[in-house]
Amino acid sequence: MAKTVKDYIRTIVDFPHEGILFRDVTTLFADPRGFRMCVDQLLAPYAGMRIDKVAGLEARGFILGGAVAHQLSTGFIPIRKKGKLPGAVISESYTLEYGEATVEVHDDAILPGEKVLLVDDLLATGGTAEAGIKLIERLGAQVVGCAFVVDLPDLGGRKRLEAMGMDVHALCAFEGL
Repeated sequence: MAKTVKDYIRTIVDFPHEGILFRDVTTLFADPRGFRMCVDQLLAPYAGMRIDKVAGLEARGFILGGAVAHQLSTGFIPIRKKGKLPGAVISESYTLEYGEATVEVHDDAILPGEKVLLVDDLLATGGTAEAGIKLIERLGAQVVGCAFVVDLPDLGGRKRLEAMGMDVHALCAFEGL
């Protein structure tokens, strides 16, 4: 039987703390067939669409987003944690389970009117993706889709992004936390 993307992802129990099932995509990235399958499947729903830039969320979204941008022959934009980008940036804060985090993008990375595909490895609560979408939109661009390898539906991220009017594409889902 042919492998699916999900077959390449390992689960690590009790990481980063007890009670968590960590979905580790590094095993997917390490396998040439799995990685190519993943990138091809992330791109598939957007075939034939105009995409000017691919934005990736730190950190595994950089790996995926870079590969997707390469396949599309377009530019890649990193959306980074606060304080990691040199030069002028815009920031967007979002709520975490305990506290707040901030992501940033260069203020000249995306031009008004550009079509941007947002890419990351995992969709959980959707907070980081929502902050990334807001940054892209504040620069006058349009998010044409949000592509993820893994969706954790119990955490509600897909519903959150779809409520913002986003097209959400995930290659697989894992129930539970």
